[in-house]
Amino acid sequence: MQKIHSEIRVVDAEILAAVRQQSNSGTRAKEDLAAATRAVEELMYKVREIKTKAEQSETMVQGICRDIKKLDSAKKHITTTITALHRLTMLVSAIEQLQVMASKRQYKEASAQLEAVNQLCSHFDAYRDIPKIAELRDKFKNIKQILQSHVFSDFSSLGTGKEAEESNLLKQLSDACLVVNALEPSVREELVKNFCNRELISYQQIFEGAELAKLDKTERRYAWVKRRLRTNEEIWKIFPASWHVEYLLCIRFCKLTRTQLMEIFISLKEKPDVGTLLLALQRTIEFEEELAKKFSGSGSGSSKSVESDIEEIDKREGNNQTVMDIRKKYERKLAAHQGNEDDDKDVNKDLAVPGAGFNFRGIISSCFEPHLMVYVELEERTLMEHLEKLVQDETWDMDDGSQTNILSSSMQVFLIIRRSLKRCCTLTRNQTLLNLFKVFQRVLRAYASKLFMKLPKGATGTDGHIKTSDKDERLICYIVNTAEYCHKTAGELAENVSKIIDSQLIDAVDMSEVQDEFSAVITRALVTLVHGVETKFDVEMGAMTRVPWGTLESVGDQSAYVNSINMILSGCVPILGSLLSPVYFQFFLDKLASSLAPRFYLNIFRCKQISETGAQQMLLDTQAVKTILLDIPSLGRQIPGAAGYSKFVSREMSKAEALLKVILSPIDSVADTYGALLPEGTPSEFQRILELKGLKKADQQTILDDFNKRGSGFSESPVAAPAVQVSHVAAAPVPPPLASPASSAVIASREDVLTRAAALGRGAATTGFKRFLALTEAAKDRKDGPFRKLFNA
Repeated sequence: MQKIHSEIRVVDAEILAAVRQQSNSGTRAKEDLAAATRAVEELMYKVREIKTKAEQSETMVQGICRDIKKLDSAKKHITTTITALHRLTMLVSAIEQLQVMASKRQYKEASAQLEAVNQLCSHFDAYRDIPKIAELRDKFKNIKQILQSHVFSDFSSLGTGKEAEESNLLKQLSDACLVVNALEPSVREELVKNFCNRELISYQQIFEGAELAKLDKTERRYAWVKRRLRTNEEIWKIFPASWHVEYLLCIRFCKLTRTQLMEIFISLKEKPDVGTLLLALQRTIEFEEELAKKFSGSGSGSSKSVESDIEEIDKREGNNQTVMDIRKKYERKLAAHQGNEDDDKDVNKDLAVPGAGFNFRGIISSCFEPHLMVYVELEERTLMEHLEKLVQDETWDMDDGSQTNILSSSMQVFLIIRRSLKRCCTLTRNQTLLNLFKVFQRVLRAYASKLFMKLPKGATGTDGHIKTSDKDERLICYIVNTAEYCHKTAGELAENVSKIIDSQLIDAVDMSEVQDEFSAVITRALVTLVHGVETKFDVEMGAMTRVPWGTLESVGDQSAYVNSINMILSGCVPILGSLLSPVYFQFFLDKLASSLAPRFYLNIFRCKQISETGAQQMLLDTQAVKTILLDIPSLGRQIPGAAGYSKFVSREMSKAEALLKVILSPIDSVADTYGALLPEGTPSEFQRILELKGLKKADQQTILDDFNKRGSGFSESPVAAPAVQVSHVAAAPVPPPLASPASSAVIASREDVLTRAAALGRGAATTGFKRFLALTEAAKDRKDGPFRKLFNA
């Protein structure tokens, strides 16, 4: 307890000391706060005092600056006034000097003085209303008019021969051009216009006369202007190069010449001579090209482009490639100058773009365009005559070393067309080129007709009997290849003409109708080829019907008519495959198979009575024919597309196999077998099958009655793959979802029929089974032959 009381006393003493210390700290804090407040008040007082002094200083500075601004403004006004008076003095003096120079025709000095006066006058634009300034401006305007009249008067003597008498005249006129440059641009335009008109007065007078106002004198017009430009070289030197006086003179000459030529064409009472017309046009185009090259090369690029295109065509023709697939190296735009514009507007336009903005090509030659139909008619007559000669000279055969299999006349036709196109491109690329393109269309149509007429006779008959020799077949292949070549090249011709012709006429360039005619030739030729090959099988089909199938005693190897069919196809198919393209050869195969397979099927009905042994032999022949047809693509050395062809042949020939298996079936199940294997058959066909089996009329009628009673049942139930190979028939077709007892019985019966038919197809007939076994044993020792292939399968 004593210890605790001692600690309590110590703690109380510490608390008392802390309380005393805190009391002293609070007093000291209040004193410090009061001192800080007094310091802030003193600072605010000093800030207000500084602000007041700053306002006083600003007022004092503004007063000082106000006086300085007045002095500065006064100095500026005085300086402006002094400058204006000085310039005015200079303007007055310059105008007086210019007046003296104008009166003395001191053009060189006057040109420099004009520039100075123009600059001085620009400083007084704001003082136009001041009488003295207005008076000076009017005086300056009068002086410029005087100078203009003096210059025009001096230039009027140019070309009259005075320049030869007065040696300093050209120098004076050259100085006068400096004055014209210092005057308004309209003065220069008027001077150049007057000079060009004066230069062309003599030309107009000469070539408007009755003697030279003719089409055959066109070349003399261009000789005149070229001679004029050459003899007046000294005169052209007096003009500044920026004026392009020669350039503008040639433009006016071209437009005047165009007008006079149009008048000549109007005055003609009959069509112009083609030779004269083309010569005049050729000389006109050459003159335009010379002008284009002379003045900045403008307009020559188009001609060079056409020439390069034609050279590219020539190169391809030289390599026996008439495919004109020219690619433009740059776009071309041609300006056709039609109509007569006002001369003043033309001059203003030409001056706006001197030396570069005008295209000389077509400026004169375009007036020939409406009168070039005589040239087109001449080209058409020439092309048609060449076509007739080429067709007459055509051998319609091909050398053994030829690799194209294309008739030479077709390449020659496009060669003469290319030459005609080249001739026309050097003359025009507007409406005349389009008219010539239409001539090309007519020529190609005529050639397509020639090819059509060379097809073997009977191509348009309804019976399809066309006898063709090996030579005829080769000719048909050549016609197909030639028509295909013409179809392709005609389209490329149209494409290249569209690149050359004026852009406004591109839509009218179309060869689709001509290409359709060549496509029709191809189709007709291939159909003719199919009919011709079909006709070769007439003898073999007849031989098939003459075989005594009803009395055949044994089954042997394939029949003689099958070997003949094989020989025919082996003889012609390789040749056709080597001559025709894969597409057209496949078309030929499809058409041939679609004709031969059904024909073989129908030919079975044309036979007389067929015994069981005969049916087995015929089934063997059918398999052999099927194998021959399946081997055709390989004979032609063309495999693409053979898969679809093989499926088609197998499907069609399986019908003949099914027919023979119906004939092989026993009499009691023949109706069921026929309904299962040939569900699409008709009662008349079934009756013919009974006749082939050798049944008497009475027996036939009983089976027919039974067949007719059950005919509805066969037609109602679907049969999977009616044209299927019987050896691969499914054993259990899927029944319908809701099968009645009657339909179930029909299906069960059909399954049994299909099973028996498959056995028959493998040679399991009761009476012929031993014969088939003997043939099988004999076939083991043979390494080839269709019979061995049949049983190996």
